[in-house]
Amino acid sequence: MNIEQTRGWMINHQIRPWNVLDEQVLSTLGKVKREEFVPEQYRDLAFADTEIPLPQGQHMLKPILEGRLLQALELDDAHSVLVVGTGSGYLTACIAALSKHVTAIDCHEQLTNHAQTALALARISNTDLLTADFNTYTPDRQFDRILLTGSLPELDPRLPEWLADDGLLILPIGTAPNMEIEAIRRSGDQYSRTRLFETVVARLENLSEKPVFTF
Repeated sequence: MNIEQTRGWMINHQIRPWNVLDEQVLSTLGKVKREEFVPEQYRDLAFADTEIPLPQGQHMLKPILEGRLLQALELDDAHSVLVVGTGSGYLTACIAALSKHVTAIDCHEQLTNHAQTALALARISNTDLLTADFNTYTPDRQFDRILLTGSLPELDPRLPEWLADDGLLILPIGTAPNMEIEAIRRSGDQYSRTRLFETVVARLENLSEKPVFTF
């Protein structure tokens, strides 16, 4: 397999046709080596249009969804970013290439360690990876961008409060098969909510019942 040719096929025949047109995002997807974040036994699926199994019953998202999420975040090199659900570390690596700093949390230490190793091999250092449960996690600061890689049935009221002014939260929300990626923007004490596109994403683990955030 010609890896670079196959990577280009993934970008130009999977990701770009799904309305991912941001050239910085496409360039990053071409530079960050997805295959190095895939478990070794699944390396032949690194560029396939499929979810890839990870330890602890988790999965890497499809490349087309990764591309759409990266584009939706509207990243620049001044942004601090929180990723909830580190998984393989690939999305964290792509976000790190497009932003100032990334904090990523995952409730599975095995995945945190896997991602940390892959990021180190890729020489990506503007990241902090933590093993932490989303349900009990409390950040020590606010973020310009927040991405959830697992879905919530309803919006957790803590999340908008974690956004800095002019911040943007991207998350999958709803219950399959009625699930959408939503964007929530903060402007001072005001929030706006936009539905971006439909998809289905596995739910974050160990979710506890919380009040629903209302606008």
